[in-house]
Amino acid sequence: MYEAIFRPIELGGLTLKNRIIFAPTSMGLRGEAYERRLRGIAAGGCAMIVIGDVPAGRGGPFSLYSKKGAAHYKRLCELVHAEGCLICAQLHQSDSDFKAMLRYLPGILSGRISKEQLRPLLNRQAEKLVTGMPAEQAGAIAASFGRAAQLAQQAGFDMIQVHGDRMCGSFSSALFNHRTDAYGGSAAGRARFAAEAVAAVRRAAPGMPIDYKLAVRQEAPHYGNAGVLLEELPVFVPLLERAGATSFHVTLADHADLSDPIPAADHPYFGGEGCFLRYCDLVRSCTELPICGVGGLTSPDFVEGQLASGRIDCAAMSRQLIADPAWPEKVRRGEAGTIRRCVRCNIACLGGMQRHEGVHCIYDRKEALK
Repeated sequence: MYEAIFRPIELGGLTLKNRIIFAPTSMGLRGEAYERRLRGIAAGGCAMIVIGDVPAGRGGPFSLYSKKGAAHYKRLCELVHAEGCLICAQLHQSDSDFKAMLRYLPGILSGRISKEQLRPLLNRQAEKLVTGMPAEQAGAIAASFGRAAQLAQQAGFDMIQVHGDRMCGSFSSALFNHRTDAYGGSAAGRARFAAEAVAAVRRAAPGMPIDYKLAVRQEAPHYGNAGVLLEELPVFVPLLERAGATSFHVTLADHADLSDPIPAADHPYFGGEGCFLRYCDLVRSCTELPICGVGGLTSPDFVEGQLASGRIDCAAMSRQLIADPAWPEKVRRGEAGTIRRCVRCNIACLGGMQRHEGVHCIYDRKEALK
């Protein structure tokens, strides 16, 4: 039983022991608390952990270019590997104009600007940044993914994931990218920045598998603002594949309400299990490369069915493995009935992140009260 879940798979020459991946997650945790969380997930039996938002540039508190940052990532690689788990670095470049954002700080602190009002304001700044950026600067930023990949490889990472949201996603989106040069003007032009980032990784780290987080947006109804429009996938996917991508992690684009890419069970459109797998179906028609699906995956039977049918090649989970890191091991031992199933309430995970308390789970609180 559950043969598909535990069948090894090769991604760009790297062999995963099973098909379960911990999806990139902004934990909001630091130090020992973060390390304990990662170690627990690795020990629970998943094949690989994706470390989210590793800066491709020199900025941020944990830059691959600094001694402190390099030591931090080396430590994470060592503790994950010690549990028999692989680890992937999700390289990203922010599309936030931090100087422009300072003007909103007084309104945020005073409460005059709500979280709902802030997102459109930030989107407008991303639109200005991407549309007005000199082409030479865009090319240099895309090229920086290559050096970052080398440093990630030196730190011990097994795979690179290029984050298709953030700046890659904003360049990809006709809602944000109004350029008329080689980095815009058409779907192929808007794909250029992302393809150059992937190609830079391929040149700098030729033996590394490259996963691309393919952020998809849709209309009718409208969800997601950055990323690739559904109708543009036949343009984007082959270009990314030719640039060097060896697999795709398919999900909903961001830059909208956080409850869309991290949907609760009562979400009006993404309430069902496997809520983003419909996008995998479209990507599947464009490539033969492995595809990782994500979106409210909790049921072993459901996951087994999606893998066995070939709809997806790997299943990524975040909230479920936070709720019960031992999900893979319990399934392997025939103890699926004991899994603490994520109920997709978003109270302590998304809610904890928004309250700056870090990502936790309601099950953590119940355990603490015992």
